[in-house]
Amino acid sequence: MKAAILVFPGSNCDRDLAEAFRLAGFETQMVWHKETALPEGTDVLGVPGGFSYGDYLRCGAIAARSPVAAAMKAHADRGGYVFAPCNGFQILTEAGMLPGALLRNAQIKYICRTVQLRVEETESAFTRNYAPGQIIDIPIAHHDGNYTADPETLARLTGEGLVAFRYADTPNGAMDDIAGILSPNRRVLGMMPHPERACEPAHGGTDGAALFRGLAEALVAA
Repeated sequence: MKAAILVFPGSNCDRDLAEAFRLAGFETQMVWHKETALPEGTDVLGVPGGFSYGDYLRCGAIAARSPVAAAMKAHADRGGYVFAPCNGFQILTEAGMLPGALLRNAQIKYICRTVQLRVEETESAFTRNYAPGQIIDIPIAHHDGNYTADPETLARLTGEGLVAFRYADTPNGAMDDIAGILSPNRRVLGMMPHPERACEPAHGGTDGAALFRGLAEALVAA
């Protein structure tokens, strides 16, 4: 199993993400933003958190138009898995790969702490190792995590079971308490919290590890 991790100027969670994949049994490779192709045999693409291109214009806006962006979209279009926490989620919405937008936190403050998430659906490779309604502890660290979408999009996400996680107590003003959403084929997950920072006991919790194990198990089963 191979996981490719994108690296942009300003990424600061790329190595955390690579280590989380490695612990789940993946071979990992870092891919610089100026590359135009992913490594051959890539099963999963990781789009990491951080502040790509210094968050200029809008968070994720420049990264969504970087040289590697076309390969990122092509990988998803052919059914490849994509996992995008925090700035990665912002990049996917800017690239049009997931609906909605991530706006400034309602309190206009950067938030960095562990929060509780409620698992909303378990029919994806990312969530298969959780129970419906399970409460998990996952860190957040963002200034622009307020998920926003029009009423029709919100209704569709809920109706089609594409909301993967909701905040138990929304820290940032996100509509419908949304913390993470899936693509229609459930192979792309964007979420603001950082499960890669909750994979080892030294992190203070391991609730994030099940996400990476589930993805590995889905690939092995396939």
